[in-house]
Amino acid sequence: MTAPFLPLIVLNGRPAAGKSELIHFLQALPDDVRRERFHMGQLLERDDFPMLWTWFEEDALLEKEFNHPRLHTDADGYFLSETLWHVLIARLGLEYQKMLRDQPDLHQTHTVLIEFSRGSEHGGYQKAYAHLTDQILQQAGIFYIDVSYAESLRKNRRRFNPDKPDSILEHGLPDAKLERLYQEVDWAEVSAPDPAVITIRDQAVPYVVFDNHDDVTTTLGPVFEDRLQAVCDTLWARWSARHS
Repeated sequence: MTAPFLPLIVLNGRPAAGKSELIHFLQALPDDVRRERFHMGQLLERDDFPMLWTWFEEDALLEKEFNHPRLHTDADGYFLSETLWHVLIARLGLEYQKMLRDQPDLHQTHTVLIEFSRGSEHGGYQKAYAHLTDQILQQAGIFYIDVSYAESLRKNRRRFNPDKPDSILEHGLPDAKLERLYQEVDWAEVSAPDPAVITIRDQAVPYVVFDNHDDVTTTLGPVFEDRLQAVCDTLWARWSARHS
């Protein structure tokens, strides 16, 4: 028997693709509308950005306050090892494990959103997905928001608030860092073998693509809502087929 809504969504896309705006829209909906129209329960979000930002802050404190070598990043804010990108994915898996430990019936009421961006420069989605736990893969549908690098750059510049660099909605990257980390992404290669599922280890995980090249997540409105509903209907159908 299938669940009444999607239990877990892995939400991906370039920085400033519209992920945060999408989540904000869904969280503001009445529970019955979110469930019946978009196939989601109450939302619990886990994003790797706060984890990543904590490392930046810790390194700054170690260097400036304690005259101690930085542990995670160099002076320009790049990770000292690609492995740290994968540690973030493993930590998201650990967070999900703890959620289910503390609330075994979580998915009777909630959809969990696991959010991250990955560029080819630091391993891409191919390597990131390999570090998702079986516990996540067995429940997940993947929701990819597709924008061009130019659109990601434009919106990243627009949203950045230098007074709140740690903010989910207002953080941004310098142009040079965005180019290095996210100009090239491997989503097309990862999703190319099948139009409906991505095979990760032995798990066939259903996926959908939300086309946001025209930036409907900034204005929202009927075009955005209709497109979102159509994409969510597709993901629900693919997830249900797998779990029937």
